[in-house]
Amino acid sequence: MGKKKGASKADAADDFLQTLEDFTSKENWDKFFTLRGSDDSFEWYAEWPQLRDSLLPLLRDSSSSSGSLQILVPGCGNSRLSEHLYDAGLRDVTNVDFSKVVISDMLRRNIRSRPEMRWRVMDITKMQLGDECFDTVLDKGALDALMEPEVGTKLGSQYLSEAKRVLKPGGKFICLTLAESHVLALLFSSFRFGWKMTVHSISQKRSSLKTFMVVAEKEKSIVLHEITSSFDLLSLGRNDAQGSGMCEALESENQIRRDCNNGSDVLYSHEDLKLGVKGDLAELTGGRRVKFSLGSNFSYRAVLLDAQKQTEPFVYHCGVFLVPKTRAHEWLFCSEEGQWQVVESSRAARLIMVYLDSSHNGVSMEDIQNDLSPMVTQLAPRNDDEAARIPYMMASDGIKKRTTVHEVTSSLTGEVVVEDVVYESTPSNTGGLSPSADLAFRRLVFKRTEYLIQSEALLVEDGEVVDQSQTEKTKNASQSKRKGNKKRNQETSGPIMKVSHDYLASSYHAGIISGFTLVSSYLKKAESSGNMVKTVIIGLGAGLLPMFLHGCLPFFSIEAVELDPVMLSVGKDYFCFTQTDRLKVHIADGIKYIRDITNSESSSEKTSDAVSKTESASSNNAEGSTCPDILIIDVDSADSSGGLTCPASEFIEETFLLSVKRALPQHGLFVVNLVSRSQSVKDMVVSRMKKVFDHLFSLQLEEEDDVNVVLFGLCSESVIGECDIPESAVILEELLKCQRSETKQSIIDSTNKLKCWK
Repeated sequence: MGKKKGASKADAADDFLQTLEDFTSKENWDKFFTLRGSDDSFEWYAEWPQLRDSLLPLLRDSSSSSGSLQILVPGCGNSRLSEHLYDAGLRDVTNVDFSKVVISDMLRRNIRSRPEMRWRVMDITKMQLGDECFDTVLDKGALDALMEPEVGTKLGSQYLSEAKRVLKPGGKFICLTLAESHVLALLFSSFRFGWKMTVHSISQKRSSLKTFMVVAEKEKSIVLHEITSSFDLLSLGRNDAQGSGMCEALESENQIRRDCNNGSDVLYSHEDLKLGVKGDLAELTGGRRVKFSLGSNFSYRAVLLDAQKQTEPFVYHCGVFLVPKTRAHEWLFCSEEGQWQVVESSRAARLIMVYLDSSHNGVSMEDIQNDLSPMVTQLAPRNDDEAARIPYMMASDGIKKRTTVHEVTSSLTGEVVVEDVVYESTPSNTGGLSPSADLAFRRLVFKRTEYLIQSEALLVEDGEVVDQSQTEKTKNASQSKRKGNKKRNQETSGPIMKVSHDYLASSYHAGIISGFTLVSSYLKKAESSGNMVKTVIIGLGAGLLPMFLHGCLPFFSIEAVELDPVMLSVGKDYFCFTQTDRLKVHIADGIKYIRDITNSESSSEKTSDAVSKTESASSNNAEGSTCPDILIIDVDSADSSGGLTCPASEFIEETFLLSVKRALPQHGLFVVNLVSRSQSVKDMVVSRMKKVFDHLFSLQLEEEDDVNVVLFGLCSESVIGECDIPESAVILEELLKCQRSETKQSIIDSTNKLKCWK
């Protein structure tokens, strides 16, 4: 591999080289070059006669805006390569090496005969050179020397990052290498996006080892090309292990590049990222999103996201967000749009979202964090503050205490859980209840959307609140209630607790009822004339909304439509739900139920005009007409991966919305509880409803959280304006017969949030 001239000093130096264990040590190379002497060059790999015909055309083909080709030779040693380039007319050559001994020797050797050539003592992993200042970086063995197995890829990665930095657009990185597998893995992956790469084989007469010349040309656009070669891969691979290794490395790398170019959702490895598969991870690249896997004691799936620049400074340079298995399928965490929302709320310049799965069950968060920390540190961007910590974040449910009351599996809904919880902080709308008490709430949860609370009720001591609906309960219903309470109190000590049907734990229930303001004049007229207002609710849940309406609006006739009979049983046994002559449940498909109403109304009122239809609806509802005055959609979606959590997508299809409009009278009100984090999904739903209904209002529940929106569609051409809402709210307030004044007030306060869309 080397070249000897017979001198004893050269022999001693070559003997030293054979025993040299660390090719990255400056002290070792100083000793080698001292022994070698200034007049005796040492050539790694191919010599000039073998390189000239392949190398010179590449160099002369390189473009240079200044006219003179700027060439950098890193790790130059005492090779004569630079001298040959100079003598061939390429005079603007800068040579760098971290050995002061060899730079001094080479300067003395060339200062008179080649005065324009430059020599500098410099660490090639930290070069004090400007950005984009060279047309060519010519590496002859430098990368190979840095890639010591014991050192790993750290120095090699740092060096290649520097080489890419100092190259001008259109410039070439030319690497002469023995093509060991670990060197090629780093080399190929470091020059993927925005580089055009070619591999050449250099013929050598005196050595059994082949020298390969890898050329990477820096492009202005970020394009991923397959690597080409100037030799026959099949014939090369048949000859020896070195050639076979090159063929395997090329095919493996090109397969990755084909997958990327074909639009495949490539899952990179942690090592891929460290090697530069998606660019230099030490630098923040706004908008970068990479899916990858990583593992140490445990394995994880993860997504790396670099935030776009913000007007306000980031709080963290890097953060980790752990996603539990139960929430991994949510739109917020599984969709790209949702993930960017998490990044924005995290206030981190780079966020690494790590997805936990069943393999992590029983593992403490401390153990997971300890396992992830070394790997996360490697993925963090460069930061001047070395003491800056990397926070670990995780969505918290804020539960102080949780007791599972009941579990059942439904063939339609899946796993259903009834649980009693005490929150870490007391809700602000509990009214006259003691704020110092640990208030308990009963919740209905579906495992398929465990993060979404289907129903929630305040638990109070029996006798604390007089519930009007209790007087209408049948004996069997009372027995069912006592049965449910006894089940709980056999396991826990303390007073018997019951569900309060006069308290709205769910803010969207208050939002739904506040929308009745839009038809409060009709409601007042119906109540004054003794007519019933027929209200249909699609989606029973635990029955809390129907029970509240039943108690607080005594002139409402309520029908709940529920597809899953298990829900009715759960409501009766654990949430004190009761059917009466004013509150009925239909076990049926909600969409079919509405279309049946539409077909019935179409056949019976085909010739009716708008006025007669309104009058007929008012009088017929008292006699049990199928036509509803108010229709509420309150169902969840079994699959929220598309960005729609509530309702199921079938309920916002235009064909269904048209069926709803035909089923409602002119004074009718259509209410949809819409839950989505995707603005595009919400815009789509609003657009469809605006197209179908004459007027559309919305109510956003929380100003700081636009996830939950209640939409109200009206069929009448004449409707109240936003300026009329306060007066109409007064009418609704008079109609509400709530036992809790704070509950009524929360409903009326919500009317201030009603906004007109159309």
